[in-house]
Amino acid sequence: MHHGTVEMCHWLGKVPGVPQITRAILESNEPILRIEVAGMSLDNPLGLAAGWDKSGRALRMTQCLGFGFSEIGSISARPSRGNPRPRLFRLPAERAIIVNYGLPNDGAEVVARRLAESRPPYPLGVNIVKTNDGNDAVAASEDEILADYEHSASQLHPHASYLSLNLSCPNAKGGQDFFARPGSITRLLERLAPLGIECPVFLKIAPVDDAAEHERVLAECEGFSYVRGFCFNLPTGKPDTLQFAGASESFAQRPGAVSGKPVESLINRCIAGLYTRMDQRRYYILGAGGVFTAEDAYRKIQLGASLVQLYTALIYEGPGVVKQIAHGLARLLKRDGFANVATAVGSSHAGSSIL
Repeated sequence: MHHGTVEMCHWLGKVPGVPQITRAILESNEPILRIEVAGMSLDNPLGLAAGWDKSGRALRMTQCLGFGFSEIGSISARPSRGNPRPRLFRLPAERAIIVNYGLPNDGAEVVARRLAESRPPYPLGVNIVKTNDGNDAVAASEDEILADYEHSASQLHPHASYLSLNLSCPNAKGGQDFFARPGSITRLLERLAPLGIECPVFLKIAPVDDAAEHERVLAECEGFSYVRGFCFNLPTGKPDTLQFAGASESFAQRPGAVSGKPVESLINRCIAGLYTRMDQRRYYILGAGGVFTAEDAYRKIQLGASLVQLYTALIYEGPGVVKQIAHGLARLLKRDGFANVATAVGSSHAGSSIL
């Protein structure tokens, strides 16, 4: 169904009048939601998260769904078929899905050519990850991992509004463990520096609610001015830090990472912790995980996220949820006396309790 929906959007985007009609139905116009992040001007802070349009095939339609920006990928240096099927499971009672795709995508060179031909008129993020060579592949060396990211970044950064370096993907072998080692992020950023990347770069890091880990990541980014923010990834497996509405025994053995409501509390704690430690004049946070309502998005913004991404909500609620959240978020901001969404970022930290 996922693949079919992306392909349908790909072809509908070429039908005269369909994108325009879709935009008229689904877009919102709320001036209070306009925001500037890392030099990018957005009509609203809501974005389509990476993982839905993996190779940038549906851009003509996703730009009409009411988002302020979107992120494609994850994209690797070489094409990848991903993990064997079955690799996606719904958990309706949990408002969640289990994702074990393994990063199927067309590869950096193909996607770069695609973006050169058709880039949307609003900010587009491009998510980059190490190539998934399969579970039976020989472990990659440090140089091979760094070269993989370097090749993708060199191909894709001219076509991106921002790059997101996926350093903790839970669905592929190799790469994610490497960046948990002290000094590894610095080595990657040193490798990318000669490319002259002009767009802002965000790091997609593991959702670790730990002050020392946040300080470590910030310290490794300190000397690289092109790094402008962070996003927390899904946790690997089914850790105790997730909050399930029911018993998890029935799906605990299914391979993959959980997205949706069970990750919301963990991600919110990570956002709050990182926000209080980072240089808020330089860095921005993209908040993703469990956003189904305007209240969910508002909570992440109050905890420190300047932008909020959706994915699982689209599966259960459909594309109309974007406009619904946008209108609801505007009402919440007006209710609480904020002049615009930027002034609400991190506002919970002014009180005595933020969680």
